[in-house]
Amino acid sequence: MPFVLVVVSGLILGGCASSSKTYPSLAIRDAERVSGTFSVPETIEPAPLSTQVIGQLGQIRADAAAAHQAFVAAAPGARGTVSAGTRAEVTSNAWAAAQIAMADLDSLRSVTAVALADLDLLFVDATLAFEQRQKVAEARDEVIAYLREEDATLADLRARAGN
Repeated sequence: MPFVLVVVSGLILGGCASSSKTYPSLAIRDAERVSGTFSVPETIEPAPLSTQVIGQLGQIRADAAAAHQAFVAAAPGARGTVSAGTRAEVTSNAWAAAQIAMADLDSLRSVTAVALADLDLLFVDATLAFEQRQKVAEARDEVIAYLREEDATLADLRARAGN
């Protein structure tokens, strides 16, 4: 039986081998050659943003503005609390209250940052869909300005608290 398998395998493999004259040429054929020119329009305009995205932009902007206003409203109280706990012992209630006030402000800043993340997603989606993204970019710039202001406030409080 093994002898028969070896002989049959040899015959099958022998059938696969043939002269190189029977294979087609791998050279480029005339039909495969490219000729002519391709004209590209000088400018291609992106599509306008969908009404759904424009609606989302309005909602995200409103959410970011509300979060920023909440931050601005909470900042003076946090400044007073941090000032009261500036040179307090780590085990004191004043120090703990200062830490909590800064954490509250960090949480409010995070809400504004979520709006920026949503705008980043809309910006990427508009880019991939080849839609006009100027309105999204303007909203992003607005939210980034909010975050810069909030970051400056938090940095000031951290410097006062010695963190």
